[in-house]
Amino acid sequence: MTEAVFLPRRAALALLLASPLAARAALAFPAPPSFRELVKKVLPAVVAIAVTETVAAAPGGGAVPGLPMPFPGLPERVHAAGSGFLIAPTGIIVTNNHVIRHAASIRVLFGDGTRLPAHVLGADPLTDLAVIKVTPRAPLPFVHWGDSAKMQVGDWILAAGNPFGLGGSVTVGIVSARGRNLGEGPFDNFLQLDAPINPGNSGGPSFDMNGHVVGVNTAIVSPSGGSVGIGFAIPSDLARRVVAQLIAHGRIARGWLGVSIEDMPARDGTPAGVAVARVVPGGPGAAAGLEPGDVLTAIDGRRVASVLGLIRVVAGLAPGSHASLTLWRSGRRLIVPVLIGERPTGSGN
Repeated sequence: MTEAVFLPRRAALALLLASPLAARAALAFPAPPSFRELVKKVLPAVVAIAVTETVAAAPGGGAVPGLPMPFPGLPERVHAAGSGFLIAPTGIIVTNNHVIRHAASIRVLFGDGTRLPAHVLGADPLTDLAVIKVTPRAPLPFVHWGDSAKMQVGDWILAAGNPFGLGGSVTVGIVSARGRNLGEGPFDNFLQLDAPINPGNSGGPSFDMNGHVVGVNTAIVSPSGGSVGIGFAIPSDLARRVVAQLIAHGRIARGWLGVSIEDMPARDGTPAGVAVARVVPGGPGAAAGLEPGDVLTAIDGRRVASVLGLIRVVAGLAPGSHASLTLWRSGRRLIVPVLIGERPTGSGN
């Protein structure tokens, strides 16, 4: 199976050959006469991001494709490219975490040729979102968040960004599907779109026809590394909430129970839920008295029937808050109070 490619940032050139199968279904329907007014409205707020990364060289050296042969054992400087968009006139820019996560330095390139250094305000690896900041001399053009929940399969969408490091570019397509899970993390809930996006488009916006951001372009499925019309964007309804917390706090504090869990179908009088496989010693679940074999069915009265459902509900609870767990143990229904902990970096639930 072809794997999802999280759009790489190193600039490259490729020839994309057309074929009869490349025509998109969206073109079978009447198109607007032009997207020019929409592009004029939104493109000034879309930026290219140039990143310099320091990578460790192998002990015996080794070449990075497209770069000179390095000296053995010395760290190397790698240049990469991504995209972003302004959400405030003060220079606040949204992008993907994977664009800036290894950055030694970041520069933002604007459509008028201006280049400004940037620093990271905050990043969240679990949703692959980041916020960076430039200091402009004058207010900058910016765009507004849209409502991704209103986007339906078949709706027009316009993607913008910096493909292959070429600079501001736009493509048009439709929403192909909603709620895609790529298996990259517990918060996967992508919009799928057929507007072509390519390496370098990471972190760029997808717009509805009102010029509002409804997605942050993040990944593609491709056998070649280039667009085949299957791209994925983080929905704005998730991105907007994460970005607001990153601006305010620089990080996301998520709730944590401290248990390993697995889906459990209904059986022997116990309803379907989420079974506890292991309790982390000293964690919130252990303090609440949870035991392996417990089947969790609700949190604060909110039904949970799957591992992903439970993770998302718990993650949305504030660390330090109190919650009640509905669980089944040895055929008995129990209500157990728990003090929610804070999810450690890289942990499960």
